Amino acid sequence: MTLFRHETGIRMSRAVVHHDTIYLCGQVAENRNADITGQTETMLTKVDALLESVGSDRYHLLSATIYLKDMILFEAMNRVWDAWVPEGFAPARAGVEAKMASPELLVEISVVAAVAR
Repeated sequence: MTLFRHETGIRMSRAVVHHDTIYLCGQVAENRNADITGQTETMLTKVDALLESVGSDRYHLLSATIYLKDMILFEAMNRVWDAWVPEGFAPARAGVEAKMASPELLVEISVVAAVAR
């Protein structure tokens, strides 16, 4: 069995690769004081970097779960998302309203992707 844990700490790994599937931990904004557009942009930049570090990219997304502090932010978050996802490569996706780990966080994403070959 092929299993690789990337950037593992006491509580979690930032990514786990099992065979050809990559599971990312939840990613949040770099600047937690930004608006939903800024938070979504920097969150997705972190997803790009983490996927690249384990041999994948946004063209190999399988699924995404997006957690929003308030569904009123959904439309603005989707504008950033739609510009980020390559046309024809949209993953299966769910968006839910959730109580966030920190009050200033507006959005978090959890991604599953395939290893790029």
